[in-house]
Amino acid sequence: MDMTIELRTGGGKRLYEQIYEHIRQEIREGKLLAGERLPSTRSLAEYLQVARSTVDTAYEQLQSEGYIESRPYRGYFVCKIEELFQMEGTKAPTAPKEQRHAAETAPISCDFSPNAIEMGAFPFNVWMRLTRNILSGSDSRLFSQGEPQGEPQLRETICKYLHASRGVECVPEQIIVGAGNDYLLLLLEKILGGPVRIAMENPTYKRAYHILSSFAEIAVVDMDRSGMLTASLEKEKADVAYVMPSHQFPTGIVMPIGRRTELLNWANAAENRYLIEDDYDSEFRYRGKPIPSLQASDRHGKVIYIGTFSKAIAPAIRISYMVLPFDLLERYQRNCYFYSSTVSRIDQGILNEFIRNGHFERYLNKMRKIYRARHELLLEELQAFGGLFRISGENAGLHLLLTARGKTTEKEFLQKALDQGVKVYGMSDYHIAGADLPKTFRESATLLIGYGGLDEERIKEGTRLLKKAWLY
Repeated sequence: MDMTIELRTGGGKRLYEQIYEHIRQEIREGKLLAGERLPSTRSLAEYLQVARSTVDTAYEQLQSEGYIESRPYRGYFVCKIEELFQMEGTKAPTAPKEQRHAAETAPISCDFSPNAIEMGAFPFNVWMRLTRNILSGSDSRLFSQGEPQGEPQLRETICKYLHASRGVECVPEQIIVGAGNDYLLLLLEKILGGPVRIAMENPTYKRAYHILSSFAEIAVVDMDRSGMLTASLEKEKADVAYVMPSHQFPTGIVMPIGRRTELLNWANAAENRYLIEDDYDSEFRYRGKPIPSLQASDRHGKVIYIGTFSKAIAPAIRISYMVLPFDLLERYQRNCYFYSSTVSRIDQGILNEFIRNGHFERYLNKMRKIYRARHELLLEELQAFGGLFRISGENAGLHLLLTARGKTTEKEFLQKALDQGVKVYGMSDYHIAGADLPKTFRESATLLIGYGGLDEERIKEGTRLLKKAWLY
C-alpha cells in the first residue's frame, strides 16, 4: 500500500523524523491497526521520492520503540500496543448526548427496516453458473465499451418483461439501462433541459427528492388517500410530477384509476409536461390482480417510466432502466449520445440470461410466497395493537404503516421500542423539511414497520418485544 505523508524541507526536522512521527501518530490514533502491514522501505521511498536510507532510519526508530516489528521475508507490521491511550492519559472523545443515550439502550435485536429484503433464497448457484457461461466464451468484446443505452439484447428482454408484467408499451430503443435509479434521475437533468419545476408528494422517497432537488426546483404538492392532487399541480405551476402510483413510498397508497386519469389529462394539457413514474416495488402484491403501470394508460407520450432490479433481485445488482417517450428519446440522442453506459457488459449479459431463461420469474414467484407469508404473519401479530394503531399500506410492498389512535408522539414510540432492542421507523424521516404534511400525518404519529428482511421467528420475537414496549 502507499502512505501519503506531507514532507516539509527547511522546517528544522529531518525527513526521517517526519516519516517516523507521522507513522507513530497514525498508530497512536488507531488509524494503523495492530497487525496491519506497512509499505516496504523501497516502495515508500519511491512513493515519497526520498532516499531509501531515509525510510530505513524512520522504520528502525519505530521498531526500536516497539511500534512496529519486522517479520522475515514478509515485511514490517504494526505491533499490538494495549491500552496506549490509557497509559498516556489521553481523554477519549465524548459522544453527543443523544448518541450516549442510544448506546445505553438495549442492543438492536430486531430491525423492522422498510428497505431490507431477503437474500437467503437467492439462487447463487444459478447466478454463478450464468457468470461462468458468459465468461467461458472468451469473447473479448465483453470487456470493451458497450452501447450507451445498454446492450440491445438486455433492452429487448426488459421490453418483453415490462409488457408482460406491467403492461408497459415500448420498444427496446426507448429503454436506457443505468447503474441504479440515482444515475437515471440525474440523467433526466440533461434530457429535460432548462429550468424545470418538479412536483413531489410529502412525505416522499427522500433519496429521489435529494437527487431531483440538486438540479430542479421542487414544488411540494398536496395528497389525499388517492395520492397526488392534480389541482395542486396547477396551483404550483409544475412542469413535471414525480409519482409512485403502484405503491407510494412511504405511505403505501395505491393510486386508483380515476386519479391516474386526472394526472394523464394534466400532462396532456400542455407541451413539455411529463410524469415520472417510479414503479417502486411493484412486483410484490399479495391480494387482487397486479395493477398495470401508469405508462400502460399513456397514449400521448407523457410518462417517463423508471424501474429497478435492486429490490426484486438484490441491491448489489445496481441495474435500473428508464423508458423514455419518443420526443424525450430524441433529446437524449441529441444531447447525451456521448455518455458511456454505467453498467458493465458482463453484468448486463448475466442479467439478460437470468431473465430470458426464466430464472427471474421463478425467483420472483418464490419471493412472493415468502413475503406473503411474512406479511400475513405480521398482520396477525399486530392484531394485539388494534386499540393503539390503525394499520394501513397492507397487501403490497414490504412494509406496513401504524398510525397512532392516541396522543403518544412518534419519538416516544421509537424510544420505547429501542429500549427493548427493536428498531422501527418514523414517518418524519420522509418529510420534506419546511413543507406542510397531509392532515393524517400532522395529527397522529405514524410508524413504518418492514418485514422483508426478517424471517418468521424474528417477526414473532420483534412483535413480542414491541408488545412489551408499547402495551405493558
